[in-house]
Amino acid sequence: MYIHVKVTPGAKRESLKKLKTDHYAILVKEPAERNLANRRVTELLSAHLATPLGKIRLVNGHRSPSKIFSIN
Repeated sequence: MYIHVKVTPGAKRESLKKLKTDHYAILVKEPAERNLANRRVTELLSAHLATPLGKIRLVNGHRSPSKIFSIN
């Protein structure tokens, strides 16, 4: 299953908003450097979907605010 995520790094508060069944908008406190924001987004998705971290993989958009994650 693939999930499309719009990420906003450097936000004051973290939030995860489900837009559609496979589209999310996520705000994270971490900056968009050294992969910090991507790791935090993966952790938030893991907690929200009740899926282990090892099952979530960033497929596309490593340096873009629009990302695609694969959930196994």
